[in-house]
Amino acid sequence: MRLMVNGTPHEVDASPGDRLLDVIRGPLGLTGTKEACGVGECGACTVLVDGRAVVSCLTLAVRVSGEVTTVEGVAESAPGLCRAFAEEGGFQCGFCTPGQVVAAYGGADPSGNICRCTGYVGILRARESACS
Repeated sequence: MRLMVNGTPHEVDASPGDRLLDVIRGPLGLTGTKEACGVGECGACTVLVDGRAVVSCLTLAVRVSGEVTTVEGVAESAPGLCRAFAEEGGFQCGFCTPGQVVAAYGGADPSGNICRCTGYVGILRARESACS
């Protein structure tokens, strides 16, 4: 199958039941996207497909026809956003951070991403700082 990820076309061998998360982390080797819950509730695996936030653990790779943006792509396109997360204390353990950063870049509501460490104050501060 063909996928456009972070502006680069890729040809990958994927089965019909492979999740987008597995293709991103496996054949593409982009390990920034994390799996936590595996059932689409936590948002750690959030990526953008044509600018829309989706949980990659519930998205079948073969159903994706648009441009996929991962946290690696966001880091290249918006380094200031990543810097704001670091400067404003928008992470502690860092596990949810990739999904938080991608969601912020895509303008998604932060309530779709669960963080068990920070209490969200730093995350919201980082989002505000990056937008100002």
